[in-house]
Amino acid sequence: MYKILIVDDEQNLRLLYEKEFKKEGYEVILAESGEEGLKMFQELTPHLVILDIKMPGLDGVEAMSKMLSIDNKIPVILNTAYASYQDNFTTWAADAYVVKSSDIGGLKNRVREILAERYGGQE
Repeated sequence: MYKILIVDDEQNLRLLYEKEFKKEGYEVILAESGEEGLKMFQELTPHLVILDIKMPGLDGVEAMSKMLSIDNKIPVILNTAYASYQDNFTTWAADAYVVKSSDIGGLKNRVREILAERYGGQE
């Protein structure tokens, strides 16, 4: 079973994502801040990380940079309400950039695609 770390400061979104990704058969780890996400990343070694960008304290771009310096083979999806960050070169290290929507089908598809590309369907 693939382990997905979801880092978002909005509790309702974390709970929605947890429910939806568990339904898809993933193990879900939740973190409410960049600092907590970084700690979980180091302790639990997820297969994929979904990171919000705008969070208090350590934001998603800074958290991604620290995570990738620890292990750059774990894919990271930046998931944000702000499309403008997509043009910022600091976000280009992410494997994908998904703009938040009430329909999370696009995010689910990117997770499936990236896991298949990275791990070839092998868990």
